[in-house]
Amino acid sequence: MQKHLLVLAISITCLSLNAQKKQYKSAIIGFYNLENLFDTTDNTSINDEEFLPSGIRNYNTAIYRDKLTKLAAVIAQIGTAHTPDGPALLGIAEIENDTVLNDLVKEPLIQKRNYQYVHYDSKDARGVDVGLLYNPSYFSVLSSDKLFVSLPAGSKDAYYTRDILWVKGKLIAETIHVYVNHWPSRSGGEKRSEPGRIAAATVCRKHIDSILLKEPEAKIIVMGDLNDDPINKSVEKVLRAVDKDQLHQQGTLFNPWLDLYKKGFGTLAYQDAWGLFDQIIVSKSWLDKEQNGFFLYQPQIFNEEFLVENKGPYKGYPMRTWDGNSYRGGYSDHFPTYLLIIKQLGK
Repeated sequence: MQKHLLVLAISITCLSLNAQKKQYKSAIIGFYNLENLFDTTDNTSINDEEFLPSGIRNYNTAIYRDKLTKLAAVIAQIGTAHTPDGPALLGIAEIENDTVLNDLVKEPLIQKRNYQYVHYDSKDARGVDVGLLYNPSYFSVLSSDKLFVSLPAGSKDAYYTRDILWVKGKLIAETIHVYVNHWPSRSGGEKRSEPGRIAAATVCRKHIDSILLKEPEAKIIVMGDLNDDPINKSVEKVLRAVDKDQLHQQGTLFNPWLDLYKKGFGTLAYQDAWGLFDQIIVSKSWLDKEQNGFFLYQPQIFNEEFLVENKGPYKGYPMRTWDGNSYRGGYSDHFPTYLLIIKQLGK
């Protein structure tokens, strides 16, 4: 898989544009599907039997601690080409509970960043939720909530899916709204399961509309494992995330991943086909490069060589945690994604 290379060199804490010699502060907004981050304790309210010492995977404390260390190693490096602070915000998916989050943020490789988190338990049958890690040096929470997604009958075997996490907060001095999503998977077939993803997109879109009705210039970020590509109906038609040529339509969001997807880049692979499910989408207010606040500079797939499978049937794919029920010792079956946002200093 090709690397998505930076066009301009970016300094540790700011970007210097040669033509104008302006100074910019940078920040990283990321998303990462952690691929089944479960603890080893039996939770009778969910179906976590396979991730217990007595389960089919022979899951144990040693595997759990190794998984945490490997995930921390990835998080420690995301975006550090632009700022040593790494992600200011990191949406995460496939976490069992706040216990695993508490253990993750205490990992030595990222502990000094003092990550805090927002998390709610949802009714997902597998017991996986979404969450938001944030660096308190960059971000403070004003309010948050979980948005329930009702699955249409027949779209999935399960009755429930993950809630959508909404967080309102201050990014330095700016109020922003963040939505962390993990839409229903394609298991059972893409077409059969599509109504579930459309339902999730509809819930997210309605909440966004309620924000835009009160704050037409609101800065909104929609991130997550959408289990659909940028061109699929749930993303393009329901969420209304489009390219710049279509942003004249009222209420549309900007999807910076369309060009990368069309060029063949992806965040996960299945049967030798790449998908770009892990997206970070923004409202129009992030696009004005002359504003006083942060604006979008560049999307990036974090697909460093150490994250790529180097042998076996999944060679070239993201190095996954599991090969069937055997512990592979990888990181995740998804590559992380992030946005580099910058703001001009002195404005």
